[in-house]
Amino acid sequence: MEFENLLSLIEAVSESELTGLKYEENGVRLHLTKKQDKIQVVTAEPAAVTGTAAADSEGGALWGAAAQNEAKMPARADGSIVESPLVGTFYTAPSEESPAFVSVGDTVKKGQTLAIVEAMKLMNEIESDYDGTVTEILAENGQPVEYGQPLFRIC
Repeated sequence: MEFENLLSLIEAVSESELTGLKYEENGVRLHLTKKQDKIQVVTAEPAAVTGTAAADSEGGALWGAAAQNEAKMPARADGSIVESPLVGTFYTAPSEESPAFVSVGDTVKKGQTLAIVEAMKLMNEIESDYDGTVTEILAENGQPVEYGQPLFRIC
């Protein structure tokens, strides 16, 4: 192989996207490889999820702001909060034609059904953890709710 031909092959491999070349002629073997840039792998820890993450989901903008305000305020002594145990759609009645399970001013007992949260086509009854009177319904019928979102205030 002529020296000029060898230089041409080296130049061709260097300027191309090839990573190497094997060439054999008249018993002469030539193996050219191009030095490749190293790839640096960067890993990072996932960011911690906070109450503001709920603001990114549908219907969560108001809940995210409420969670921030509630976290900043001291616990209120004017009632106990019943929270959603799961993510889903909040319903105050078992069907559109049925009356609501409870209304503001109703007296409830511990274990009494207050509402339903539908998740993955399953209806999950939300029961009162407290005896008392419903003073506030904090979620709207037919709207999405998040895990831990306040649903009722009972005094």
